[in-house]
Amino acid sequence: MVRILQWVKQYPVVRGMITYSLLWPTGCFIQQKLAGKKMNEIDWKKCLRFFCYGGFIVAPSLYCWIRVASIMWPRQDLKSAIAKALTEQISYTPMAMTAFYFSMSLLEAKTVEESWNEVKVKLLPTYKVAICIWPFIQTFNFTVVPEKNRVPFVSMCSLLWTIFLAYMKQKEQKELEAGIFTK
Repeated sequence: MVRILQWVKQYPVVRGMITYSLLWPTGCFIQQKLAGKKMNEIDWKKCLRFFCYGGFIVAPSLYCWIRVASIMWPRQDLKSAIAKALTEQISYTPMAMTAFYFSMSLLEAKTVEESWNEVKVKLLPTYKVAICIWPFIQTFNFTVVPEKNRVPFVSMCSLLWTIFLAYMKQKEQKELEAGIFTK
């Protein structure tokens, strides 16, 4: 057990993968409970898809992004933090959201065309919400939080975001096309 803990401590990406493997299905579960589902109605396969995506896609990609950002802007000051946060919103965030909707749809056994249509409908409304939240969180993250703890910090902040993503993922495309999120 001690060797495993040393290994986790030595490789921060593993810490992030463990954290996201717990938080993403938890966010999915919370979203389903907020939607009024009883325990016997919970979609555990959906939680499993969130587990896989959060642990094996989000955590490593976020870890890589944070490492690249730390190399591009090595200083831990407000100006660098703002540059990192804004760059993330322009580069990483749209790619990550596209990957989320597309990959999760494929994991639901949807076709490539159906998956791409979901991206087209849900990406912009989700992105509009993200740009109101994440620049502030990431500015704090890049200014105050030590580099080795940035992925775990962001993963804790992302629990609420994951609940929102689970909500957006379960929304029918027709609802979004006609609803307030597209205006």
